[in-house]
Amino acid sequence: MQPFGGKIRVLCMLLGSFISTACGFNSTQKNSVLSAPYVNLVGSQQVHKIEVEIADSITSRARGLMHRKELGENHGMLFIFSSSSKRSFWMKNTYIPLDMIFIDEHQTIVGIVENATPETTTARTVDASSRYVLEVNGGFCQKHQVPVGSKVDFHLH
Repeated sequence: MQPFGGKIRVLCMLLGSFISTACGFNSTQKNSVLSAPYVNLVGSQQVHKIEVEIADSITSRARGLMHRKELGENHGMLFIFSSSSKRSFWMKNTYIPLDMIFIDEHQTIVGIVENATPETTTARTVDASSRYVLEVNGGFCQKHQVPVGSKVDFHLH
């Protein structure tokens, strides 16, 4: 018999309920803060939502998608840089073919490297400055008709 422990438990539940109500939290509502970051690629036929992992530090950009055995169909990695420049990527220790989508500061695709060969050190680049690079599964751009000049809409929360 734990009458005091039971009262504390009830008190904690009531306090938690009060705090949730006072702060505007409702367990039946979806909290947009918890949604995964994504980008919309505007192809010639439709918009494609890609859930992204963010690579915005020196360490995360250096690691990229290395050592991954797979990447979900509508998933990718968005590399974010502080300024625009000509970018170069390689596929060392990357086991899956990738499309590399180079995006400028106006969120326009300025170049695409399609189906980069895995586990190579060949420099992949385009002849334009970019501030962002989105990596998706190889063949994605051709399959979904995403050309250079398309817009990209960021939802990074």
